[in-house]
Amino acid sequence: MDLRPFLDEDIGPGDITTDIFVPDVRGKACVICEEDAVVAGSAEAAEIFGLLGVSSEQLAADGEKVRAGEKIMILEGPLRGILTGERVALNFLMRMSGIATETDSIVRKVSEKDPDLKIAGTRKTTPGFRSFEKKAIALGGGWPHRNGLYDMVLVKDNHILACGGVGNALDHIQDVPEGMAVEIEVTNIGDGILAAKMGADIIMADHMSPRDTKELRERAKAVNTDVLIEASGNITKENVIGYAGCADIVSLGSLTHSSRAIHFSLDIAPRSE
Repeated sequence: MDLRPFLDEDIGPGDITTDIFVPDVRGKACVICEEDAVVAGSAEAAEIFGLLGVSSEQLAADGEKVRAGEKIMILEGPLRGILTGERVALNFLMRMSGIATETDSIVRKVSEKDPDLKIAGTRKTTPGFRSFEKKAIALGGGWPHRNGLYDMVLVKDNHILACGGVGNALDHIQDVPEGMAVEIEVTNIGDGILAAKMGADIIMADHMSPRDTKELRERAKAVNTDVLIEASGNITKENVIGYAGCADIVSLGSLTHSSRAIHFSLDIAPRSE
């Protein structure tokens, strides 16, 4: 994705402060991660600086865990370019590293009990920033899930209501393009079993308890051993462990709509006289 529009949004007709107060000279700087974190967004930050003529040396790759106070990037180039790109570059790092760090924390938590349980994101993303948030989930060890409305079928509650029931909705399964996965949302075990019989690839157990989700999984796989069960709906970092051993996938909207940003800073190297 072209990152120039993100810079244009911030710069507009010009960086007034930098243009007036910062000399037109070359300089150096470093980017520091102020917290223990999984780094994400360093590639995007480097690209932002590159658009302003600033070169970068990556000291920590995306997906790498770092300690608080660790330098992750060295910058060299026009001092004005470094300062103009600072905020946009750090915003990518802060937002994406926050998501990657939260995802990693949850993945590690559930893997102790169920190493096969997949932690997934949702489409509850920031408009215009979805691809970066999905990338951050993957860097944290999670599954980004579908990218949009075009790459996977997900029949949700309102689709089902519009069709008149789960059975009526899945009557259209033969119209799905070959090779495209079909997922359907259910709220009870009976509808889940019906979905398994009618050929759904993934059954989303929406707001179902871990106990009911586990029963659905056992009974659905007795019908189709390949079907996957995804638990979803008000699942948080605190209660996700309850679904370990009960589902194949757990999706959490909180990964992208509520993960706390990680603090990064940029320090300019002192100029010699």
